[in-house]
Amino acid sequence: MIKRTKYKKHIKEALGRSRAVALLGPRQCGKTTLAREIVDKDSPNYFDLEDPSSLMGLADPKTTLASLQDIIVIDEVQRRPDLFPILRVLLDRTPLPAKFLILGSASPDLLRQSSESLAGRLEMIEMGGFNLSEVGQEFSRLWLRGGFPLSFLAKNDMDSFTWRKNFIQAFLERDLRQQGIDIPAVSLHRFWTMLAHSHGRIWNAAPFAASLGISEPTVRRYLDILTGVFMVRQIQPWHANIKKRQVKAPKVYIRDTGVLNSLLGLKTEAEVLRHPSCGSSWEGYVIEEVIHLVEPDDVYFWATHNGAEIDLVFSKGGRMYGVEIKRADAPTVTPSMRIAFEDLKLERLAVIYPGKKRYSLHKKIDVVPFETILSGMKGIFK
Repeated sequence: MIKRTKYKKHIKEALGRSRAVALLGPRQCGKTTLAREIVDKDSPNYFDLEDPSSLMGLADPKTTLASLQDIIVIDEVQRRPDLFPILRVLLDRTPLPAKFLILGSASPDLLRQSSESLAGRLEMIEMGGFNLSEVGQEFSRLWLRGGFPLSFLAKNDMDSFTWRKNFIQAFLERDLRQQGIDIPAVSLHRFWTMLAHSHGRIWNAAPFAASLGISEPTVRRYLDILTGVFMVRQIQPWHANIKKRQVKAPKVYIRDTGVLNSLLGLKTEAEVLRHPSCGSSWEGYVIEEVIHLVEPDDVYFWATHNGAEIDLVFSKGGRMYGVEIKRADAPTVTPSMRIAFEDLKLERLAVIYPGKKRYSLHKKIDVVPFETILSGMKGIFK
């Protein structure tokens, strides 16, 4: 069993300073397993809203919850949005006898409802699947299978691929409907697959709308739905105060590379390496790991209509940094890097590649091996 030590620490620290904590992420990413390490599933303080007995226990939620002390877990809270006003009342008690850890499958409705009802009382933690800090040197396995625990830990690649295919089907046909998203599963699956073939590209709704026979606003809604449930990441462009014409549309990535490979029909590492999307797949993989390990304040990409581009620009401690991702043997300085330093005033820029040797291209530009990101900010920008 792989321990989720970092997430567990974050949750305990958050519960120490906040009245309520929301642990949000896609289904099957490990939220319930982690919550059960904090509050036993057989405890009267644990409510799983997919369990009929828990639902019965919350027939009169205010009376039931008001009598409990310490930490109370409510799993799959988006199934009972009527609980949020009650939680607000319970969290305003003085002294406060109990704090709440609520788990949700990244429902946009949940985020909106909680922010309105529990403003100032709720701290949110976003949880994903396994990452490099948890699986160690299993770089290729994580890239191929993705971070969902049952996919990553499957006996072999074929079992992992089968699990992901079933996960995608169940997610579209059941999970989204349970969250009130009533879009035909076939339509959303086709859109998701098209999105996989555009992984890492700048968003353009027109070809999607034309292919699917729907309007561009509807296509945009599909994209926002998959973003809201943490299946897709939209990275917004950084707009510097310069005269160059800059790209204003987001870049779009499938967040879990195992899901990406499944949508592309890629079952083995050899198939991934031969596929035309190999470079963009690896780019998305590295971006997700950098975001998780560095924990930047904000993330962007930067591009101009003249072709200059930096894959990731982020702020950390009031300073701006850049990351270029190159699946090449020996990356060199590019015109984009020079332009970015001149226009964006970057503190440093790292070029992450799959090699083993670290070397400098400029006094503020280093080529760094992918494995150095395990050390976070210090490893990448030392």
